[in-house]
Amino acid sequence: MSASQLLTLPQAHALSVRAKALVFDDPVSLALLARVEQIAPSDATVLITGETGTGKELLARRVHQGSGRRGPFVAVNCGAFSESMIDAELFGHETGAFTGAHQARAGWFEAANHGTLFLDEIGDLPLHLQVKLLRVLQERQVVRLGSRTPIALDVRLVVATNVDLRAAVAAQRFRADLYYRLSVATLPLRPLHERPGDILPLARHFLDHYAQRLGRTGARLTTDAQTALLAHDWPGNIRELENVIHYALITAPTDTVRASDLQGLHRRSDAAVSTAPTPPNTSALDVALTDYLAQGSASALHDVEAALLRSAWSASGHNQVHTARLLGITRNAVRTLLKRHGFLESEFQAALT
Repeated sequence: MSASQLLTLPQAHALSVRAKALVFDDPVSLALLARVEQIAPSDATVLITGETGTGKELLARRVHQGSGRRGPFVAVNCGAFSESMIDAELFGHETGAFTGAHQARAGWFEAANHGTLFLDEIGDLPLHLQVKLLRVLQERQVVRLGSRTPIALDVRLVVATNVDLRAAVAAQRFRADLYYRLSVATLPLRPLHERPGDILPLARHFLDHYAQRLGRTGARLTTDAQTALLAHDWPGNIRELENVIHYALITAPTDTVRASDLQGLHRRSDAAVSTAPTPPNTSALDVALTDYLAQGSASALHDVEAALLRSAWSASGHNQVHTARLLGITRNAVRTLLKRHGFLESEFQAALT
């Protein structure tokens, strides 16, 4: 096994918001790769854990590549569908199964037959569908909505999450029996700052990639730029690194990228203050809320939630990961709230105008 290996998404995923590259150069990453190569040839269900933007789909693709399966690799984001549609998306439906089902359609399980189905953000799967997924794993067959005929399956399941499923089980948001069924083989993908040996190889990959697209020949990172990249804490992981390199190439006056061209970087030591944080003064907030509640609004909880979300969304520069950190909740929960209050739709409409 070579000391450095690179995984990238297929060209069809060029506009994906996922991490688009993953390297195995750091000792932690090389140990993970060795574990992947042990697990891949088996039929064991795999659970990949890690923060958003660390490259979980790329790791799932590596598992599929090493499995020897002849079927396709199918990636599905469980958080991308409404609760009313995800059942039909995963398991398929027959004609007339629900309003608008004008013709029968195979689900993602059938589409991945003889291959690998990758379910990202598995923690977002509703409880009633967790029961159905468990049954599919046990019986190796699926029943479409509106049908009573089971369809045999030969599918390798790989799932991923950026939340603590054990905590979700304890909070009764995730079924314990499904968790143990999914975690037969677990692959923990560390945050980028915990595998620093991968940072510069990834930076050089993105530098070469975007230099070629922008026609910037001979692009390189100076020593001070490399030092700045290694010192940053990378809360957005690989996706953030890609954006930093891309922006630097666009704005740098020459093909030499210096530390001053890298926007938004700070040293980990600046963020890791050992002293305990001072609790915020909430007296002004208490007064404002008391005055607001005195008005007798019938939608007080909705309005306050929207206001808090709007402030965090704005303060984070419309970044879902940073918004989640500000609010102390998961990125999946933030995305649900943004959809509920229409912030994602308004942002999309603004981008079109």
